[in-house]
Amino acid sequence: MRRLGHDEQAGVVEHLDELRTRIFVCLVAVAAGFGVAYALHGRLLDLLNAALPPQHGRPVTLGVAEPFLVSVKLSVAAGVAIALPVVLWQAWSYFAPAFERHVQRTIGLLVCAASGLFAIGAVFAYRVALPAAVHFLTTYDERSFDIQVRASDYYSFAIAVLVGVGVVFELPVVVLALVRLGITSAAKLRRNRRIGYVVVSALAVALPGVDPVTTVIELVPLLLLFEASIWLAVLGERRSRVAAGAPT
Repeated sequence: MRRLGHDEQAGVVEHLDELRTRIFVCLVAVAAGFGVAYALHGRLLDLLNAALPPQHGRPVTLGVAEPFLVSVKLSVAAGVAIALPVVLWQAWSYFAPAFERHVQRTIGLLVCAASGLFAIGAVFAYRVALPAAVHFLTTYDERSFDIQVRASDYYSFAIAVLVGVGVVFELPVVVLALVRLGITSAAKLRRNRRIGYVVVSALAVALPGVDPVTTVIELVPLLLLFEASIWLAVLGERRSRVAAGAPT
């Protein structure tokens, strides 16, 4: 599908037709991703079950339809994740003509960085945060409770942790975008570091995972990402001044 140029004119009908086509492409990509994920949903279940302690190796189901519904729900989530690059590309291609060419390149780089950071965050959640959360919650006060893990609740929790941590790993992209738009600056970020730490800490508490162990595990990379965002903003402003011929 051809993308409109920055100076290219198009009527309302053309824009609506392009929007309809791009939405259709996104839906086809999600459907294809769902098909692939459902074909491999047994493997996906095994991957998520790996975070469970040995005594809870397979979650229990309490309804006749629960195994099927859980498999479909997991496949939908995985299908959206598989189709996400296509969805982001279609969204960016639709809005790109509204921006000048040098801005298009900046936003394109931010979109690519956001995709990479989301993937890194999801891997971190799967490897570190989710196992720690599950271990703590399934062994908490186990002498007083007959702890059983229900399939629908566990997989919903696991998906929420993976998506939540993946989203908050977008922090550097958000900060750089705010600096680029002039809403804030590297100098303001450096002066207000303590406020930023409080906001980041509150964000870590709001993430899926109600136990303190998981909160701490999620807080550490967030603080590091916030610091990295500040210094990336500093470097970005210096490059902008150099490009504009202003003194650094």
